Amino acid sequence: MELPNDPMILLSYVNTQLRDHYASLDDLCAGLGVSRENLTEKLAAVDYEYDEGRNAFV
Repeated sequence: MELPNDPMILLSYVNTQLRDHYASLDDLCAGLGVSRENLTEKLAAVDYEYDEGRNAFV
């Protein structure tokens, strides 16, 4: 599956997937076949970082 290119839509999509389907960012990346590094870099570019305790980008 191709992830959204727009960073804010990507943020919304990823956080929804983490909330509803995946217990961690590593699980999400494995399940969707995406690079954790690439995903975190894209969201860091718009000032969001993964919070493991919340299992969400904040």
